[in-house]
Amino acid sequence: MRYVIGVDVGGTFTDVVGVDEEGREFLAKAASTPHDQSEGVIQGLRNLASMLGLTLGELLETTTRIVHGTTVATNALLERRGARTAMLTTEGHRDVVAMREGLKPARYDLRLPAPEPLIPRRLRLGVRERLRPDGAVETPLDAASLDAAITTLRAEGVEAVSICFLHSWAAPAHEHAAAEAVRAALPGVFVTCSADVLPQIKEYERFSTAAVNAYVGPVVSRYLMRLEARLQEAGCAAPVFVILSHGGVAPIAEAARLAAGTALSGPAGGVVAAVALARRGMGANLVTFDMGGTSTDIALVTDGAAAIGRGREVGGERIALDSLDIITLGAGGGSIAHLGAGGTLQVGPQSAGARPGPACYGRGGTLPTVTDANLLLGYLDPGSFLGGAQRLDVAAAERAMALLAGALGLDAAQAALGVHRLVNARMADGVRVATVRRGVDPRGATLLAFGGAAGLHASAVARDLGMARVAVPLFAAGLSAWGMLQTELRHEIARSVVGAGAMPGDDALPALFDGLAEEARAQLAQWYGGEIGLSLAADMRYGEQVFEITVPLDGVVPTRAALREAFHARHRALFTYDLPEEEVVLVTARAAARGVLPALPRLPAGAPRPATPEAERRCLLEGGWTMLPVWRFEALAAGQRVAGPAIVESPTTTVLLQPGDAAVMEPGGWLAVSLG
Repeated sequence: MRYVIGVDVGGTFTDVVGVDEEGREFLAKAASTPHDQSEGVIQGLRNLASMLGLTLGELLETTTRIVHGTTVATNALLERRGARTAMLTTEGHRDVVAMREGLKPARYDLRLPAPEPLIPRRLRLGVRERLRPDGAVETPLDAASLDAAITTLRAEGVEAVSICFLHSWAAPAHEHAAAEAVRAALPGVFVTCSADVLPQIKEYERFSTAAVNAYVGPVVSRYLMRLEARLQEAGCAAPVFVILSHGGVAPIAEAARLAAGTALSGPAGGVVAAVALARRGMGANLVTFDMGGTSTDIALVTDGAAAIGRGREVGGERIALDSLDIITLGAGGGSIAHLGAGGTLQVGPQSAGARPGPACYGRGGTLPTVTDANLLLGYLDPGSFLGGAQRLDVAAAERAMALLAGALGLDAAQAALGVHRLVNARMADGVRVATVRRGVDPRGATLLAFGGAAGLHASAVARDLGMARVAVPLFAAGLSAWGMLQTELRHEIARSVVGAGAMPGDDALPALFDGLAEEARAQLAQWYGGEIGLSLAADMRYGEQVFEITVPLDGVVPTRAALREAFHARHRALFTYDLPEEEVVLVTARAAARGVLPALPRLPAGAPRPATPEAERRCLLEGGWTMLPVWRFEALAAGQRVAGPAIVESPTTTVLLQPGDAAVMEPGGWLAVSLG
């Protein structure tokens, strides 16, 4: 038997999903190891092997590919634990990353201090050189100036260097020459050029993205190389891919080179899974609700496709690479409940993490968390958590919650219900940000709940939003890792266009897009020998506008008239109007090459096996304590119905059905809940 494996590292648990040749799916979990995520990955693989009756070596010998989602880059940015980084830039322009387009997070707060740049000013060094916007040399690269900067870099002991020259997107020769000199003088230092990371106009976005890439590059590279070495030592000969923020995957070497592209690596797997489930019949419009131990990630799938954004900020730093449009909240199962200003109840954003974790994990945690609250409310079975592999400590949860309850003048159960209500309200607000504030009515969509904790909160969150449907996959706790096996290799090329006219002529446009397509194909062909697909797009705007929109061009012949019409149509779709009489400006041309990986096999539907509740559990709902029937999730037959209030439980997921909920098990493997 051969396997493909997806690995998702979360803040509390590392999920490992294996799918065999017959389509059978297996989920194993291990505690995440923030000090070295590869330890948790190897332990998760070992747990999966044990589940299959294999040794780790036997499992890896029969594995055909591994796809990995990591939070190493994200954590380095959030915790400011990246490499000691310097920047070489055109003389007189070292403050571009500090000025940040003249904006600040709260522009009307006059007392708000300026954000601290990722690279301190004394390590942002000017080099004498200058290019014109068309790439022509105005001032040649000055060797003496470059040597002086390199001398400073050596004295400062930097680990990474970001090279960001003006207009290098049009002609990267100066950046490449400087990079060659730095590598020769400082072997072992991570060097990145802005023209290689983001070859397009807009100085701040290009400079900031390159700075992030240099800052997290050494950390990500060391981690991925260490993981690859450990896998090879354990017997793995299969290719290992890393999922990037845009939802495609790349080999380890490419992910290490473009480390900034891994900033949303883990959450991307869940969105890719949502797209796959939409194609399997869950619904064309989904709101993903991925609630794990540390955070909750929310995204939209509209008409079966996920939105791609650009210019995301992670840890306050702009990353202008393509990424799935995901909103992250600091609310998860491990979020700590506490009293805020004025003695009001607060939940998160602080988390108990993997170590020590919630108090009920028995690893030394003493602060009350959302998981402790759910245990005290009766929603979790202390003896069957993770299939019985870990017993939850009810007494420890009571002690932790008692501290908070005493301050509120409540008993522990009432305080736990307050924590449950509050985290539901916070997550509903997060969904509003992702939908209502963007002009999308969530009431016509299905809330797709996954992650280890989402099933306990999805019904209440959907009710708060006026949504009528919730879907919870049987594989909810490992859906992000499963989604990583549903994606494809992807390599993107972009090139900005600046000329005398708003748009190149019909003689130049085909050559522009054909050149990008060939470049993208050639790069992908270095990693992959299979079928390669291609997508084209363009960033365009009206002449009087400042910001562009990305227009898909699949199936569009690149002529001026066709590009204008495609832009007008896209503008109408986004903003309900277009201006046919206005000039349309082509700013950046894009091409994405896609390597299609083998599809996962589908397990044939088995014979119906209607189940009955196997137990009852005393739970606290809004109406008071009541006995709820407990159903085994994996025992439900396709078409079987469960009426709320009830609990549907699997080894890794628990679903709370509220009074009035009506659930049916769908043949595709998810519980479809209609809210009363």
